[in-house]
Amino acid sequence: MIAAMAIFGSVGFAAGRTGLQSFELVFVRCICAVPILGTGWLLSGQFRREAWPVREVLLVLLSGLCLVGNWVFLFRAFEAMPVTVAVSVYYLAPVFVLLLGSLLFRERLKVSSAVSVAVCAAGTALVSGIGSGAPGEVLPGGLLWALLAALLYALVTLLGKGIRRMSPYAVAMLQTAVGVLLLPPLVHFAAFGGLGSSQWLWIALIGAVHTGLVYYLFFGSLRHLPARTISLLAFLDPGIAMLLDMLITGFRPGLLQIVGIVLLFGGMAVPLWDRKDRARSRLP
Repeated sequence: MIAAMAIFGSVGFAAGRTGLQSFELVFVRCICAVPILGTGWLLSGQFRREAWPVREVLLVLLSGLCLVGNWVFLFRAFEAMPVTVAVSVYYLAPVFVLLLGSLLFRERLKVSSAVSVAVCAAGTALVSGIGSGAPGEVLPGGLLWALLAALLYALVTLLGKGIRRMSPYAVAMLQTAVGVLLLPPLVHFAAFGGLGSSQWLWIALIGAVHTGLVYYLFFGSLRHLPARTISLLAFLDPGIAMLLDMLITGFRPGLLQIVGIVLLFGGMAVPLWDRKDRARSRLP
């Protein structure tokens, strides 16, 4: 799990070196993930016990649409703003899960959860620079994409609550297969023609390592760890992303952004200390 989180934390850095835009990158991720996850599915022996309830298959396909959209918007956010800012806003997904869960499933919003939402909202405003852009600009460039990515992943998480019999490998295979089938009309294939060898290396890295290998490691360890440990390890992902952004690209957050980052991750950590609030979401 630690390896999976650490690798995925570098996806924003790798994406900026491929020379591709969001649709092309997501297509690469999907087309690489299906065979790698399929191999893991076969090697694990899960294919012998796999169940395919129609209702769950439909939920997986719907969640696949949300996951593909999540990836597209996340990469667009990386294109429009520093990785540190994008991942900070993106990790609002657990907050959206709390809010949507309380609305859709009539789950009672606890005091700790309400505090978490309020603190994270304040942190988002500071880290993204709301109000500091051009006159009349409501959302700084990239913030909308990062928020949409977080919202869509929250929907993936909530839809996943109804998937109980299908294995994680089968779920991930179907989700990424949705991207393989639906993305080609939106992909600018000519963009692949003018790429250099180093860019192809980064593309292969994102497809094989940041997607296929990460999902394989993630699902292979998921069932062996308690939810609380998974939630805590989730903070390793954005931590790696921020570290690489500062060390390699030279990004330096301003004072208000630093305060915002602290508020964001502090707010997201609040429910972890509530023993009754164990059902947290996870971002691969």
